[in-house]
Amino acid sequence: MATVTAPAPKASPGVLTRPAARKLLALAVAAAILVPFAVTRWGGATWPSALTVDVSEPLGRASDWIIDNRDSHPLFLYFFGHVSNVVVLAVRAVYLALLAVGWAGVTAIGALVAWRVAGVRLALGTAVAFLACGLLGMWVPTMQTLALMVVAVLASVVVGALLGLAAGLSDRMDRVLRPVLDTMQVLPAFAYLLPVVLVFGIGVPAAVLATVVYAAPPMARLTALGLRGADKEVLEAVESLGTTARQRLLTARIPLARKELLLGLNQTIMMALSMAVIASVIGAGGLGDRVYQALASVDVGAALAAGIPIVLLAVVLDRVTGAAGEERPGESRRSPLTWLYALAAAAAVAVAGRLAGVLEWPDGWELNIAEPVNRAVDWMTAHLYSGVPVVGGTADWAAHFTDWVLNPLRDGLQWLPWWSVLLIVAALAWLIGTWRTALTAVLAMAAIGVLGVWNPSLDTLSQVLAAVAVTLVIGFATGVAAARSDRVERALRPVLDVFQTMPQFVYLIPVVALFGVGRAPAVAAAVVYALPAVVRITAQGLRQVDPAAMESARSLGATSGQQLRQVQLPLARPALLLAVNQGVVLVLAVVIIGGLVGGGALGYQVVFGLAQGDLATGLVAGAAIVCLGLMLDRVTQPTDRRPRKGA
Repeated sequence: MATVTAPAPKASPGVLTRPAARKLLALAVAAAILVPFAVTRWGGATWPSALTVDVSEPLGRASDWIIDNRDSHPLFLYFFGHVSNVVVLAVRAVYLALLAVGWAGVTAIGALVAWRVAGVRLALGTAVAFLACGLLGMWVPTMQTLALMVVAVLASVVVGALLGLAAGLSDRMDRVLRPVLDTMQVLPAFAYLLPVVLVFGIGVPAAVLATVVYAAPPMARLTALGLRGADKEVLEAVESLGTTARQRLLTARIPLARKELLLGLNQTIMMALSMAVIASVIGAGGLGDRVYQALASVDVGAALAAGIPIVLLAVVLDRVTGAAGEERPGESRRSPLTWLYALAAAAAVAVAGRLAGVLEWPDGWELNIAEPVNRAVDWMTAHLYSGVPVVGGTADWAAHFTDWVLNPLRDGLQWLPWWSVLLIVAALAWLIGTWRTALTAVLAMAAIGVLGVWNPSLDTLSQVLAAVAVTLVIGFATGVAAARSDRVERALRPVLDVFQTMPQFVYLIPVVALFGVGRAPAVAAAVVYALPAVVRITAQGLRQVDPAAMESARSLGATSGQQLRQVQLPLARPALLLAVNQGVVLVLAVVIIGGLVGGGALGYQVVFGLAQGDLATGLVAGAAIVCLGLMLDRVTQPTDRRPRKGA
């Protein structure tokens, strides 16, 4: 009789079968080998001078050559010179047209376009926004900013749409453009200014072209995304009718990508407005110049008077372009003649205003808010800045945050041996991504040392880490509250909308009023700027958790806290990691601008390079910012963004 042997029990999967465990083991082995060697070979914490490349001399020579030949070389005379002239003429033509229409005509045109696109409520809001710009005494600067915006947005849309068209129709072009757009996205706006100023000088051409370079990438990305995401069944049906490639593009691909194209327009307008304000430091004029001059003299009232129109302009443009992509009930079949009626009504208002001689905003209708605002700031300085019982003042908070958080974090990073920083970056990037991610992050961090700005970069990194930590604590808590309560979500929506549409420059106004100047105010401005994105992404991720999983947890008797910890947070992990990534990128952008209010480090070097025309200092700091942003992006990016074969 044959014996029947029982099947051997299956061995439980070992710990080393998990990818994370294998990565940790490999990191431990690598550290055991590399750390002793690094300690004996490079004992100091500072990046060794032998591994530093001095680029100041060749950059200085390049700067001198450009300055010496800007008025004589054919490249400048027959190319850059013509580009500069075209930009100046275009901006001046738009500006003169706005002045010729008059304040009543501009207000009417804006309101009627908003009515046609989004309805009566937004039309009234648009009219109120334009009238508020005049009441604050900022009508002419608003028209200057609007003229620059019109030209910059049109150029950005054309350039971005052409690049997106190429990337959307060609896989090879998509692979070529992707790293370029990645770099442009993580490069803070301030870093664009110096090379453009070197070629075009201080003035409107440099401001417009810097704005185009900054604002074109979102249009390119979303155009490519819309074209690549077109419904394949529709495209096959159109192709079966014998259409050419051009006909398929015009009749199928572009109409199917309408939503992405309009979203790209919206994002381009927002980024162009933000950059147009920042470009005030290189002679853009308009509202941004008023804010910059007021900040330079710490005149918070004047800065707020110019900052409010910027916010109103941003909100109006965001709402109108956002509503253009949404079909309202009963509007899809409305006759196109309504556009003609709206423009005719606006023209009638403009002509009536011109005949009545009221083109310029009347001086008697202006409200001076600078003086009462400055009195309020003086009161806050006297009563809230310091000496508040129990809680202390805002200056005390800033000093404590600097002494207890920023200084120890900066000193700790600068105390670490440089090679240990590279190992930590490699470990974090590999654990959260792939070996390619880790290699990119390490090379980006090493490039900072090679450029000779290791310590300033670690100073900037300490500010970014501190700001990100505060942003995530507040943002996650607020996002959870918004996701679990419709009332909280409705209350937060208008606040987040305003904060998300405000240009970066404007955030410096309240923090200077409350905290003075220094690194802590720069961190505070970065927190306020990044917070809306973190809150929105967190709330959206938690709300999109599978309802079946939530119902199953409730049926098992899980409490509200258990549902959050054991179901919602684990299932919303991709959204939470995306919130971290976006928080890091947005914080870095404003921490650099914080160089204007005493943030120091790389931001100060960029500002110094702009002020002194020092190409070497400014460009090296800008390149270090790019490398730092690339490293932080890779370390906080949870998965490889490239699509896998067969996926």
